[in-house]
Amino acid sequence: MGKSRSHWLRFPILRLKSSFRRCPLSKRSLIIATVCVVYLVFAVSHVGHSQQHRDRRTDKDKYRHTRGLYNLETNGALPDSVDSQTGASFVVPTRSNVVYITLRFKRLKPSNIRGTIRPKLRRKARRNKTANSAFTQNKLGTLERDTGQIKRNVAPKTSWRETRDVDYKSLHVVQKSHKEVDSHISSIRIYSQRAPPWFSPEDVKAMRFLADAKVLRIREVSRGDSPSLLIYEGETQVSPNNQNHTKRDDVCAGLCGVIKSPVDNTEVFAFHLDRVLGLNRTLPAVSRKFRFLHDGQPCPVVSWDASLHTEGLAAGWAAVRLTWRDYQNSLKQRCWHKNISPKPDSGCSSIHHYEWSKLALFDFLLQIHNRLDQSCCGFRPREEDVCVELGHHAECGDQDRIQLANIIHRGHDPRHLVFTNNKGFFDRNEDNLDFRLLEGIKELPEQAVSVLRSRRLREKLLQSLFLDQTYWESQGGRQGIDKLIDVIERRAKVLLTYINAHGISVIAMNV
Repeated sequence: MGKSRSHWLRFPILRLKSSFRRCPLSKRSLIIATVCVVYLVFAVSHVGHSQQHRDRRTDKDKYRHTRGLYNLETNGALPDSVDSQTGASFVVPTRSNVVYITLRFKRLKPSNIRGTIRPKLRRKARRNKTANSAFTQNKLGTLERDTGQIKRNVAPKTSWRETRDVDYKSLHVVQKSHKEVDSHISSIRIYSQRAPPWFSPEDVKAMRFLADAKVLRIREVSRGDSPSLLIYEGETQVSPNNQNHTKRDDVCAGLCGVIKSPVDNTEVFAFHLDRVLGLNRTLPAVSRKFRFLHDGQPCPVVSWDASLHTEGLAAGWAAVRLTWRDYQNSLKQRCWHKNISPKPDSGCSSIHHYEWSKLALFDFLLQIHNRLDQSCCGFRPREEDVCVELGHHAECGDQDRIQLANIIHRGHDPRHLVFTNNKGFFDRNEDNLDFRLLEGIKELPEQAVSVLRSRRLREKLLQSLFLDQTYWESQGGRQGIDKLIDVIERRAKVLLTYINAHGISVIAMNV
């Protein structure tokens, strides 16, 4: 049966083959040409169809990658304002293109962080490296010889020993900064007309000033035995008549920022974490590059707030001096709770009771010990830590007499703390966390704890940190930021377990 079928199939083919051979040469050529033309038409139509399909897929990809960061469909640019109904802040978008951040990210290596992550720097030319290193070592000494416009003003009534002003315009002729070359592009990336809801309009303005303001002059302020401050004054909208009435012994007549070392870049992360948790106790901070400082590395810049000095610069910070015993006693007394004035002999300070709970939660997540545990008594310090080098760790034998440090408030607001010098540590494992920071705490703020429990901490921190392009890139982009957030999330889990194990109350702290 199979052989008969093959004969029937083979017979028509043999007939066509024999008839094709008997045809004249002209007819055979015509048939071959016709077959070739039909095949060519079919091939061209197939290629055109595949190209159209590829173009449609490319358009879909472009649409997917250009969606708004906060999924807001708005047109035009509005000035900085506040919605009268919702209280939300309106901002002017600084970028036209949008990069959409997704939470799906696969890391190939486990997070092993020593301090903070910094990308590898390119090797610079010997000529530039020599000039930058010379300025970094002498801070402003090189500018004295180059510009010749440095003024030394010694305030007669303050403890600030020396103030040196540098005319930035003369430096601008020699070496332009990165921000002035591309002044139309802001390093604060806001793609929509609404900033993230945890930022106030004042926060957005302060961030833009610190990151993009043109530097008018730089001051180095010496404070005796304390480390000197490097402060820059930016271009403001203050009229010249108002500037003439400013005091000559003021550190900053207008808007200023304090330039810190690149190793203190956790100040920027601390600012964003504070706003995401709803604490609102840190000063605005961004990352910025100065080509004439620190070899052009990104360094944190924090807003200068003169209200932190109650009686002027001579008195220093408006700080509260407490020993560990006094601090624990104030927690038991619940000082200023429900606006009840404490008794004169109670030993209470001017700080409200709820402020200590906010400070403890914030310091535990970042493992900041320079306020409540300056002597490193609650964890195992390393040999290179400051508390070991200065011998403070030996004081842990008499913990009740250890002084708290860096407990600062504004001069006109003695009830609320201001978190400054927020140098956190991301390289401390979960088996060596400083639980002394939580000792005596019986309540924690509901808003901050709800963010930790909602499992949206990573999403909010990514949206917040993405605004600061310089800091984002200095930490290695998305991969580096994810490693930092990994550390905070693990500590948040430990903190939530601690709350359940010790029966800590979670209450609203709107004071």
